[in-house]
Amino acid sequence: MIVAFSVQPTGEPSDPHLARDLGEGSDAASVHDAVAAAVRIVRESGLPTRTSSMFTEIEGEWDEVMDVVRRATEEAGRYGSRVSLVLKADIRPGHVGELDGKVERMEAAATRLEGR
Repeated sequence: MIVAFSVQPTGEPSDPHLARDLGEGSDAASVHDAVAAAVRIVRESGLPTRTSSMFTEIEGEWDEVMDVVRRATEEAGRYGSRVSLVLKADIRPGHVGELDGKVERMEAAATRLEGR
């Protein structure tokens, strides 16, 4: 399966060491730091992965992928009191290498259509 997901913490960090002063008595952690921490968890998993400006994609078996998503979400949660998780899954048993394969097939089709 391939899962594309995005995490975004909001509120005060649950880990006080992650707060930064924004002035006027407001403390908040940086969202990009939270996302980077979540992406680190994904990359350390050893599963095929790709990160874009909006989502991180990860490919593997259901249990291993969902475990990584859970751990990445928990890591992002340290940067806020609440986490928003957006998740989209392509579940296709018996297929591997689709993280790149789907893109390669689309590029080939686009090239073919450009020639028309």
